[in-house]
Amino acid sequence: MDQHLIAIDLDGTTLNNQSKLTAETINTLRAAAKDGHIVSIITGRPYRIAQHIYDQIGIQTPMVNFNGALAHIPHQNWDKEYEIELTKELALDLLAHKEELGIDTITVESKDHFWANQATKDVPEFLPNHLKPSQLLSERNLSDNPIAMTIEYQPASKDKIIRAVNEKYGNFVEPRVWGGGPYNILELIHRGTHKESGMFYVAKQYGIDRTHIIAFGDEKNDQEMIAAAGRGVAMNNAIPEIKAIADDVTPIDNEHNGLAKYLRDYLKLA
Repeated sequence: MDQHLIAIDLDGTTLNNQSKLTAETINTLRAAAKDGHIVSIITGRPYRIAQHIYDQIGIQTPMVNFNGALAHIPHQNWDKEYEIELTKELALDLLAHKEELGIDTITVESKDHFWANQATKDVPEFLPNHLKPSQLLSERNLSDNPIAMTIEYQPASKDKIIRAVNEKYGNFVEPRVWGGGPYNILELIHRGTHKESGMFYVAKQYGIDRTHIIAFGDEKNDQEMIAAAGRGVAMNNAIPEIKAIADDVTPIDNEHNGLAKYLRDYLKLA
């Protein structure tokens, strides 16, 4: 079979409901890589909470983080790495006005660093539950332009925050509401940056045509990637909007190795 790019979302797709990789999924993705296919994690997660998954799979191909805003090969100096940044000004402006906007926690991330105005026990793993003094968000500590920001807001404040961001920074910032849980979370990334841009960038580096891209996803932030891939595959547990635009749906959900079983059948893996 011709070389394919296999673009895989993590949460709700490659990972089970405990946010873990199963042995079956690891072995399937390794088998696909061994057969010459390019397995690429394309996730909304920052690198700090995706690296261990990349390492468990044992691949050496590009990873895309922050919903397309960072493409890199972990543990390597890849000359085609890119970052699409926001600005320190945005982070510090929101920090200064967090009370009036109804913001609880602001997490600001670059590839290798993060800062937050406070630790929080909400949304374990994704938001920091402890901070070193150097990680406290301030003008002094914020050393890099961020790639992405995560805002945990008070329930009635969503529209106010989105309106404030759009009025002042809407020419380059895109606010997105988190799906997949009872969370009051906004993500801010560079406007026009979505998973499909990272997917196509990786495909270009390997000379893989769109018709040979298989993309798997389950949530709203996978929408552009699923729609753009040659074969967009929604997980059995995907939201209806993703199933509606997908070329196919896995017969089995993420909790029961749905991605692995689909790939083995489609690529005829041993």
